[in-house]
Amino acid sequence: MTGGDALVATLVEHGIDQAFAVPGESFLAVLEALRTARHRIRLVVTRHESGASFAGEAYGKLARRPAAVFVTRGPGATNAAIGIHTAAQDSTPLVLFIGHVPTHVKGREAFQEIDYHRMYAPIAKAVIEPQSAREVAECTARAIRLAVGGRPGPVAVVLPEDVTEGDAGEVAIPRPTPRLPAAPSGQAVGRAAELIGAARCPVVVSGEMVAFGDATPALIRFAEASGAGVVTAWRRQDTFPNEHPAYLGHFGIGRFRAQREAWQECDLVIAAGTRLDDITTEEFTLLRPEQRLVHIHPDPATLARWPADVAIAADVGPTLNALAGALSGPPPAARLARWEQGHAAFLAYSTPGAVRVVGAVDMARVVEAVWRQVPPDAIVTNDAGNFAGWVQRYYRFRGPATQAGPSSGAMGYGVPAALGARLARPERTAVAFVGDGGFLMTGQELVTAVQEGLPVKVVLCDNGAYGTILMHQHRRIGPDAYYGVHLRSPDFAAVARGYGAAAFVVDATAEFGDAFQAALKHDGPALVHVRTDVRDISAAGPLE
Repeated sequence: MTGGDALVATLVEHGIDQAFAVPGESFLAVLEALRTARHRIRLVVTRHESGASFAGEAYGKLARRPAAVFVTRGPGATNAAIGIHTAAQDSTPLVLFIGHVPTHVKGREAFQEIDYHRMYAPIAKAVIEPQSAREVAECTARAIRLAVGGRPGPVAVVLPEDVTEGDAGEVAIPRPTPRLPAAPSGQAVGRAAELIGAARCPVVVSGEMVAFGDATPALIRFAEASGAGVVTAWRRQDTFPNEHPAYLGHFGIGRFRAQREAWQECDLVIAAGTRLDDITTEEFTLLRPEQRLVHIHPDPATLARWPADVAIAADVGPTLNALAGALSGPPPAARLARWEQGHAAFLAYSTPGAVRVVGAVDMARVVEAVWRQVPPDAIVTNDAGNFAGWVQRYYRFRGPATQAGPSSGAMGYGVPAALGARLARPERTAVAFVGDGGFLMTGQELVTAVQEGLPVKVVLCDNGAYGTILMHQHRRIGPDAYYGVHLRSPDFAAVARGYGAAAFVVDATAEFGDAFQAALKHDGPALVHVRTDVRDISAAGPLE
């Protein structure tokens, strides 16, 4: 048994059945072991390492368990870093395996050599490197445990070439161990229940650990028992059903007036499984000194960043269930009435028609058409860019595990993420929203979808610009300041067809419904190229 054999045997033993890779000569022994185990582990070969790590991130986000991502040394590892940073900021389990130079040439600036311990230390939960073939199995098992333990995240495993090719002997393959549950203390639950009972206007901020822990049912139970309103953290809209009467909307970039009014009334914040990130908290300014804070998160380091009245280092689902059980009596009628008004305001805000557009395509109607045509459990992935604001405003997420977007704002995420989403939930429809800039970074992964038979659907929003930067230039300096932001778009439909996908072109709002319906009916990957006016850059209104 080689070190590569031991690695793959450990993945199989731990139920890791999905891998993404760009092959490299530095891990040929692993590739051979994957070939032998091809009926146990599905290997998807992407066209770029960023595509592999993005797909692996989305897979982990939606499957709630890690994929294995394999890249080669040097350029392969640096290309994959964007997906690892995304996984870190999204608390997504992922295991990255990096082929490395042989041990006898390490430290001499060998061909494509990088010190991955220094490179990945700031963005990975851990960097592990076996020193011999016999250590590979244990290091692999440890990486899997770390990826899902506590606050999930990416773990990098460095694989010197001679270690994976060396003889591991009759090494014992470690057995999987369940993730250690973290139960809340009764004292903390009691103190938090007292604060909730005494609060006038409690609001829950629902975050990434609600998703990872499949805790949406517990959150619904708690919201209904407490009468608390619920907002979702940045790009975590699927953690609470958007049509529930307690839902007050998404704390993303920009807040509507009723949200701000509700937040002003809020005297108790229950941060449920969220790290209270930069966007959610408007650069860490959202919480006011007079607001009380109950913070629930399994990671003590995350809790230490905020001065909470009650910090509960525990899993979110059991904690919310315990809190719901600790509350006495029905919720006050005044709370329910207040949040019903807030939910009505959210429904009005997320209904197309309020935002004027100057071009021929109204993106609000485009998003609405997607929402109406796809099944309730469809997964929407979105790239980074201002076009995503239309999705986040007008798409109402109806259940858990239906959203994948990069909280890090990484461009190029959308298309490879749709591949990972479809592999994580093969029974679901997967739709990617992407801009012209992001598509030209990783859109070649559409040919990977064709090769793998993954019928993902792509809505490509093309305004011929790096729109977010153009918007900032417009607002800070003026319309004469656009510089370095204009793009010459190719014929995206021809590109998609060249990849082997179906393609449709939309130049007006009325054309989109039929085009998207045709894309859904197509039995393979399909792309809908939507040409938009750059002035309609924002879901808040046109640039003028």
